[in-house]
Amino acid sequence: MDLHRRIQSQTSSTSTATPSKHAFETRVADVKSPKSDINALILDYLMMEGYPKAAEKFQKEANLQPRREDPTINARQQIQHAIHVGDIQKAISDLNELDPGILDSDPHLHFSLLRLQLIELIRNARGYDPSAAINFAQEKLAPRAASNEQFLKELEKTMALLIFPPDKLQPDLAALLHSDLRRNTAAQVNEVVLQRHTERREAAIRQLVRMRAWAEASCRSKKRNLPDRIELGLNNGDDNGHDPMVTT
Repeated sequence: MDLHRRIQSQTSSTSTATPSKHAFETRVADVKSPKSDINALILDYLMMEGYPKAAEKFQKEANLQPRREDPTINARQQIQHAIHVGDIQKAISDLNELDPGILDSDPHLHFSLLRLQLIELIRNARGYDPSAAINFAQEKLAPRAASNEQFLKELEKTMALLIFPPDKLQPDLAALLHSDLRRNTAAQVNEVVLQRHTERREAAIRQLVRMRAWAEASCRSKKRNLPDRIELGLNNGDDNGHDPMVTT
């Protein structure tokens, strides 16, 4: 019985022992970022991504000094919301009202919005008369595609949505109907507006994430002593790590 108890005790202590930390993790734990810096990053993100109400509320709760007012933040929020819900005509109209020259100066952005508007027309025409989508493509996109090979390929690909039923689409065509395309286009619009009006394209935290990913990849390429996986610490301790160059 004594031998049995000793074996049980050793097994229990082994299973509950806390794994030793990697030296890198210990050094990271010793670095304490000021809460004020973290709060400033959060506020910057909310402002740059176009969340005026959330930014105002967070600024008060975190007792931060008021930032210089961004006159485009409300318009950017409205434009992104319109794109997210598929109302591309409203998004284009609001964008032109905010900055009348923005689409003329950026043909790729203009074509992206028009193509997304065509996709929404095709989506709404499923099982119905597709003539509205066809007429829109002929009037709005075909003239632009005639002188740009990339635009032509994208237009031809989009028009293929009229040929195949939704459940028979290849992955590259199905992606056109996925909500990710709306989100990506909205982010693209937001970045262009920011650059024209604030000389910045994105929130500071996105740059920091890319720098961190680059630093990790650089260290691994030089065979530096790092843990197999480095947690980002964004999920209340439930983060299982990430791949070295993930920057989204």
